[in-house]
Amino acid sequence: MKYLYRIYQVLVFVPIMAVATLSTALITIVAIPWKNAEWLHRVQQLWARLFCYLLFIPVTVSGVENITSGQSYVFVSNHQSFYDVFAIYGWLPVIFKWLMKAEVRKIPFVGTACKAAGHIFVDRIHPKAAAASIKEAENVLHDGVCTVIFPEGTRTRTGEMGTFKRGAFQIALDLHLPVIPISLTGCYQVMNPGDIFVNRHPIHMHIGEPIDLSQVENPIEYVRNKVKEGIYE
Repeated sequence: MKYLYRIYQVLVFVPIMAVATLSTALITIVAIPWKNAEWLHRVQQLWARLFCYLLFIPVTVSGVENITSGQSYVFVSNHQSFYDVFAIYGWLPVIFKWLMKAEVRKIPFVGTACKAAGHIFVDRIHPKAAAASIKEAENVLHDGVCTVIFPEGTRTRTGEMGTFKRGAFQIALDLHLPVIPISLTGCYQVMNPGDIFVNRHPIHMHIGEPIDLSQVENPIEYVRNKVKEGIYE
């Protein structure tokens, strides 16, 4: 079954998702004037869900009741694999902008579509460019538009959660926005570092309660512990 599943990925999944990715990118580019529209978010959400639907990967979500409609949040999540993106994009029920690595801009069509959608590219090498990117993120976080950040900065290589960097928390503090922790379980098993094939494994996303960073000591470590608490063992 393992090898049949891999053959299916090459012959069926990859061609379908190539067409779906190109189509979604083109729709997003054309729809720049409506980049915060609910209908466009639904199109992008369906694209992300297809990565799981077509490979028969079940995704469950808990904690949706912790999100208040119309409120902007800074969501922070652990980063297990590429599939983190599809789980969050597909099942987080808010309009949001990724704070993503500048390297994504170079991916054909995808980079252009991400820019058209209003996602924020962060140059982590040049401090001035990084500061400008964070300022740009601050300008869009209002009227219920949120951001999602992987504060580890990169995917885990071992399955263990790494240290959190300050950027996400500075945005939340500067704009007086609550932080919501997202805890992902199973994405590491779906796609281990260096793998080119996907493994069928369930994914769970837990959405934690909002946190007012001004009310907690050592907010970075506090939020990291909340993300860790929500990961299923």
